[in-house]
Amino acid sequence: MTDTTFAPPRTEMSYRALLAGLSLAVLAAFILSLAIGYGWLDFGAALADVLSSRDSLSALVLTELRLPRALLGLFVGFALGLAGAVMQAFLRNPLAEPGIIGISGAAAFGAVLVFYSGLAAVSSLLLPVGGIAAALVAGFLLFAVAGRNASTSTLILAGIAVNSLAGALVSLVLNLSPNPFAATEIMFWLMGSFADRSLTHVAIALPPIATGCLALFATARALDALALGEDTAASLGFDLRVTRILLISGVALAVGGAVAVSGAIGFVGLVVPHLLRPLVAYRPSLLLAASALGGAALTLAADIAVRLLPTQPELKLGVVTAIIGAPFLFSLVWRLRGEMR
Repeated sequence: MTDTTFAPPRTEMSYRALLAGLSLAVLAAFILSLAIGYGWLDFGAALADVLSSRDSLSALVLTELRLPRALLGLFVGFALGLAGAVMQAFLRNPLAEPGIIGISGAAAFGAVLVFYSGLAAVSSLLLPVGGIAAALVAGFLLFAVAGRNASTSTLILAGIAVNSLAGALVSLVLNLSPNPFAATEIMFWLMGSFADRSLTHVAIALPPIATGCLALFATARALDALALGEDTAASLGFDLRVTRILLISGVALAVGGAVAVSGAIGFVGLVVPHLLRPLVAYRPSLLLAASALGGAALTLAADIAVRLLPTQPELKLGVVTAIIGAPFLFSLVWRLRGEMR
């Protein structure tokens, strides 16, 4: 197989500098997420208590409230940024994002179904389990509808069908919910948030997110070849069926695991790849790691902003990312419209 090249390529040193800068931004946002909250916390003393295994109120707040929130911001943002970069490269569409193949909607439906059935009252841990299971079912359904040798356009249409079905089922559950308080709880969960999550939620979400991200990174070289067209990629020796399997299963696991614990957090997978693509000379394989880190930094920063805004009750994270992403989407559509003239 022959590597594809993109001109003008950035130097390896500049790419490493970009990744180093993004990594520092993620680290700074992660530390700030641990240090910032509604109540004052002596972060240094709390960290010392945790490292010394001393039981104290500040140590409890740090480990049970702020650490799960920061970890979920890191992992969920990483998964969404990476999935967005992969989807845009694979579909060769600058408006593509992880929800386009229906995985996000299916994961949301799985969690909503747990709410509706009353299983959430048995154990809150069944909520992410239901979301992850529904995301995997949606992945298998996508394969069944699109077929093993589906073209990219067929895959998109199948994804739209799965997404529409998931959205309709969520609306049906809300319509049939006999308890208005349960319907309200479902609506608030769908808005997306990391509040009130525990380390157990992190432990449930991390394995599928990590597995899905590994599968998505494995598509890097094929995505470079696909930038030159499907026929060219096939002539270079890439098996597009394997690429589709890795992509769909990777998005199902990574995004499904993320949505299952946080609810719907939109626009991260759309905005981040666009901002970083010019910095990697538009090369898809180089964009993956950069978008993953950028997604983590943006999600952590947005979650910090949620806690700093003087609003009660707390704004949902999905609302904030939508407010950030919607103007960006309008500007992108306007720019693409200008380029088509």
